[in-house]
Amino acid sequence: MKTLIIIPSRMSATRLPGKPLLKINGLSIISHVFKRAESANIGEVVVAAEDQEIIDDVKNNGGHAVLTSKNNKTGTDRIFEAFKILGRNDIDLIMNVQGDEPDIDINDIKMLDNKMKTNNSKMGTLAAKIPSLKMYEDENIVKVKIRELFNQNSFPQAENFMRKTKDKEDIFHHIGIYCYEVETLKKFISFNQSKNELKNRLEQLRALDNNIDINVALANKSPIGVDTKEDYLAIKKIMKYK
Repeated sequence: MKTLIIIPSRMSATRLPGKPLLKINGLSIISHVFKRAESANIGEVVVAAEDQEIIDDVKNNGGHAVLTSKNNKTGTDRIFEAFKILGRNDIDLIMNVQGDEPDIDINDIKMLDNKMKTNNSKMGTLAAKIPSLKMYEDENIVKVKIRELFNQNSFPQAENFMRKTKDKEDIFHHIGIYCYEVETLKKFISFNQSKNELKNRLEQLRALDNNIDINVALANKSPIGVDTKEDYLAIKKIMKYK
């Protein structure tokens, strides 16, 4: 089975505009993500961006990028557009890696790809243990509730995704990396955004609302997503010493 990694990216993030091109150790966030994804060595990696500056930056750092429309409602719509532009018919799985997690664990990318292939899953994602109680109430940290017990070898189904919860049982920190079977991605894109998705601002709920099962693998660690200036300064500090 052949996997293609597509990384959606755009300059107009509301909380931290221009974040893909912010530098860490002299390299932009988006190019850090590209290089991490490439190091996982599971397949070709392409950045899908609506801004020419991102395309130029990725290409200047030795990466492959395609320019997509500015009208995509979600990152998934953007990766599907990029897939169509690439015109590839030799791909079985498409992995959507977030463009704002420059410290993502390479082994977690490999592990998700492996779980998808060994379990013949339609759609998969990652989650990590929640280390502090305040994370349950933090709306910026997306949570996933799983249907059965988690261990390093299992790939249980997600029951629900939420931004905050008082429930602590079988709840994990959701890591926004997805892997789709090509036909499942096409199906996902064909559905309208669901009420649930719009209300919670979580596109994965569109899959659950349309009876697409999402399997969840236990990640080695939670990467820091860069959503705010504070996140950027924190990750910059961490990666400075790596």
